[in-house]
Amino acid sequence: MDRLDRRTFLTATGAGAAALSVPALSAPAASAAPALSPADTAARKTGRPTPDADLLQTWFRDTYHSIETLTTDFGLTADKADLTRPGRPVPSRNTSPTNIGCGLWSTVAAGGLGVIGRAAMHRRLGHMVAAVERLERHHGFWVNWYDSYDGSVLTSWPETGDPVRPFLSSVDNAWLVTGLRIAADAAPPLRRRISRILAGADWSYFYTPYDPADPVKGPGQLRGGFWTDTGEPTGHHYGALNTEPRMASYLGIADGSLPTDHYWHLLRTMLPEHEQEQTPGGSYTTVDGVRLWNGHYTHRGRKLIPAWGGSMFEALMVPLFVPEPEWGRRSWGVTHRRFVRSQIEHGLVEEEYGYWGFSPANIPEGGYREYGVDAIGMQTEGYQSGGVVTPHAAFLALPYARGEAIANLRAIDRDFGAYHKGFGFRDSVDVSTGRVSDFVLALDQGMIAAALAQELRPGLLQRPFRGGGFASRVRPLLMKERFSI
Repeated sequence: MDRLDRRTFLTATGAGAAALSVPALSAPAASAAPALSPADTAARKTGRPTPDADLLQTWFRDTYHSIETLTTDFGLTADKADLTRPGRPVPSRNTSPTNIGCGLWSTVAAGGLGVIGRAAMHRRLGHMVAAVERLERHHGFWVNWYDSYDGSVLTSWPETGDPVRPFLSSVDNAWLVTGLRIAADAAPPLRRRISRILAGADWSYFYTPYDPADPVKGPGQLRGGFWTDTGEPTGHHYGALNTEPRMASYLGIADGSLPTDHYWHLLRTMLPEHEQEQTPGGSYTTVDGVRLWNGHYTHRGRKLIPAWGGSMFEALMVPLFVPEPEWGRRSWGVTHRRFVRSQIEHGLVEEEYGYWGFSPANIPEGGYREYGVDAIGMQTEGYQSGGVVTPHAAFLALPYARGEAIANLRAIDRDFGAYHKGFGFRDSVDVSTGRVSDFVLALDQGMIAAALAQELRPGLLQRPFRGGGFASRVRPLLMKERFSI
């Protein structure tokens, strides 16, 4: 299974969210004005540059260079590269739909920020889209792992030879479609080609309609995915709302392939009688005819909506693209800030690491695992922080704690040498041993690139998600949301 699916989810009412699809693409509404970060708003009022703008631009430039390095001649952005190998880092043999999506939106960000010219951006996007057109698909969707050098489906793991069973991941496909939508918005000549690519992706394939007589079998949620050899589905659905697969839910709702009530069948917390990290507060309520448990957790005196494992990218990857804090000011806008505050205090106060930012990442000694703050995740085992911080988690906090995020990143570089000039931040650091990861990962570099683009040019990557079905179907849901926090 792919990196985003290498976790244990609850059956039927599991974690996560769902899927998306775009039968037709058009330019965003002209009236969709991007929201500005507080620092950028203040800077524009005074006419002065955004604080630390030059530093952020340098960080973006080096991060994008790592994406360039990870992208093969075939046109696919590979999963990772080892920065310690002699000579130019070599992209890994494997890639996923999420990695490919990261390459697409990072290239759009590079064009929008002037790191590459418009002609170069269009040329690179065209090359990437041509590669995507050549990939094998099932039911209009992409499998979890491809060979990044020729686009063939991987059936054995390049590093070990272990067999890989091709799998259609709903969340992984969501991030590729996100990247394709961003590419179509930025490069109008590609719009028709991308529309043809996405025309066969029907997200109802992953959807199990709500059955009030048996909500366990019919939860109104999306399955994690299907194995292509048998058509067998996973045993779990993505159920938790505040996790990264909700991007799929938004996109499926926006294009009409998922009903709007799907949003209300996702879990703010599990029901109070179910085993979970803490007994939630809250109450039952009915919205749009759907009765739901409007629950919350409390961490260090503040109420918030938990993620599944308590990691940063579960909560904060989606608002890089969908303006949740703007559309849900009294719900998403509140819980996102509190989630960041909990991550900061966990690192600085609870564990006294001196640094913070906990999210799934490369293990500094090698491998991959989930890191997070156990207390703000529903899973009883939880994601542990383990003294490992990952820079992408701090970058995700920029809109909510800008000064603290930059100071944290400066300290991670200063004290551990985690920044690689020309490639950006290495993936993770064990602050108890000082061990720094040897790798950069496309997923995490892609989040860093998107976070920096949002800070330096607010709304740049959000344009495709502000008009059309997002304005007419998703935005009313977020405006109606009233978390019990």
